[in-house]
Amino acid sequence: MTTALVTGASSGIGAATARALSAAGHVVIAAARRLEALEELCASLDGPALAVAMDVTDPASVTRGLEEARPFAEAHGGISWLVNNAGAAESAPVGKTDDALTERMLEVNFHGARRLTEALAPVMVEAGGGAVVNVASSAGLHGYAYVTAYCAAKHALVGYSRAAAAELGEKGVRISLVCPHYVDTPMTDASAQRLAEKTGKSEEELRAFFASQNPGGRLVTAGEVAGTILELLSEGESGSLVELDGSGDLPGGE
Repeated sequence: MTTALVTGASSGIGAATARALSAAGHVVIAAARRLEALEELCASLDGPALAVAMDVTDPASVTRGLEEARPFAEAHGGISWLVNNAGAAESAPVGKTDDALTERMLEVNFHGARRLTEALAPVMVEAGGGAVVNVASSAGLHGYAYVTAYCAAKHALVGYSRAAAAELGEKGVRISLVCPHYVDTPMTDASAQRLAEKTGKSEEELRAFFASQNPGGRLVTAGEVAGTILELLSEGESGSLVELDGSGDLPGGE
């Protein structure tokens, strides 16, 4: 039984990951901004779980959240696994991608994961080992129109993760990456809603468009991402990168 901290756990990939970890017999610390949703999630899990309010864009909130989780974590052997899943996406054309938008994307999609990794990886090294999975995006590997700031932030996360893997792998801490294409989550729903308001197309049309952009021709499920995360935490090699594109059968895809 291993204790895992999952950020962005109130919905989507984060919630699916918390469920997969708990179902596999692990202890879960679920972190996000929406405490009520986290508490509902934790109450539904199979084993020990703690809900912690945390805004990964706020260093003070990260520090408070980790301090709040410390007694629970220590009672269950300490945090050995970290899933940096918290993220957000905003769009704007080149020329209107201002400093504020770019900073928002960097704070939530890059610096949030960096802060948690910097805080917990040294503890894992001291404890003899651990694993970190950073949830990036296909936008961390490819470029897409109208999301330059989001792509830049996810590319930063991929680069940071690869460098951290090279440094920490020999010290017993494995750093891995999951890079999904469009996933069937509330974040994708929100993107469809925003685009529907701008384009006049229906949200159903836009969801179908997103699915068509995935090489597999369908939206990736949160369960598929969660299953892949669990495999990487359990047995993945440091530096592993998995790109999920909606094709083939993957763990948790039912």
